[in-house]
Amino acid sequence: MSENVSGIEVGHEVTFETTVTQENINLFADVTGDHNPLHSDVAYASKTRFKQPIAHGMFGAGIISAALGTRLAPSSVVVYLSQNLKFRAPVVAGDHITAQCSVTMVDPEKSRINLQTNVVNQDGVEVIIGDAQVMIDELAE
Repeated sequence: MSENVSGIEVGHEVTFETTVTQENINLFADVTGDHNPLHSDVAYASKTRFKQPIAHGMFGAGIISAALGTRLAPSSVVVYLSQNLKFRAPVVAGDHITAQCSVTMVDPEKSRINLQTNVVNQDGVEVIIGDAQVMIDELAE
């Protein structure tokens, strides 16, 4: 019998996808307080290497959190313990991005799961790569 936590085994995969809008980028800026003009000011952003506004890096990382929090173990409590990220390419309004999370290690004794976490855009370009560790708790009766 293979080791698992809440029925999750090595190789288990979950995804979450969304289409990025400028309105969502602006809302993210409002929630976080990060109003760097690179994310909303076309004239400012046109003078940067990106030539247009880009989404906050953590906006893209947020869909990893959505995948883990809503898809990994929907009937359990998923607690984020760590996340490593490398931002590889910009995300802009109009991009359709998908978080892809794959279980690489399961520790049933500690209820821990390690995952490879990637975010790709509609062209298959990896915009974020990384790894995460979560803890899975069952809901109390």
